[in-house]
Amino acid sequence: MARKICALVVDDDPMVRKIHGMLLIKHGLETEGVENGKEAVELFLSGKSYDLVLMDMEMPVMDGPKATKELRAMGVRSMIVGVTGRGVEAEKEAFMGAGLDSCWDKPLNPKAVVSMLDQLAKK
Repeated sequence: MARKICALVVDDDPMVRKIHGMLLIKHGLETEGVENGKEAVELFLSGKSYDLVLMDMEMPVMDGPKATKELRAMGVRSMIVGVTGRGVEAEKEAFMGAGLDSCWDKPLNPKAVVSMLDQLAKK
């Protein structure tokens, strides 16, 4: 049996964490959720690892770009996908520059999740 793909949903909005988590679970992924980038970094520091990280851009304590930069600096090679409610292209490009594999508008939809999983399979 194939190993389950593990995903971490990082978003300060509990409803978004729930929606994104349910979308991932429907596609057979195991998911965990945290409410800010600092908690995500701490999980990786504790030895946990995830195949996919959905990273919100704007969060209190530590935002998505800063958390993504820290994870990449730590050598984290997981696929990190930015999710944002902001449609400003320049902000998305800056977020991508932090080390994302891709960036999507939220809320995600099933088509976006399938696209991410296809990208993950090629990684």
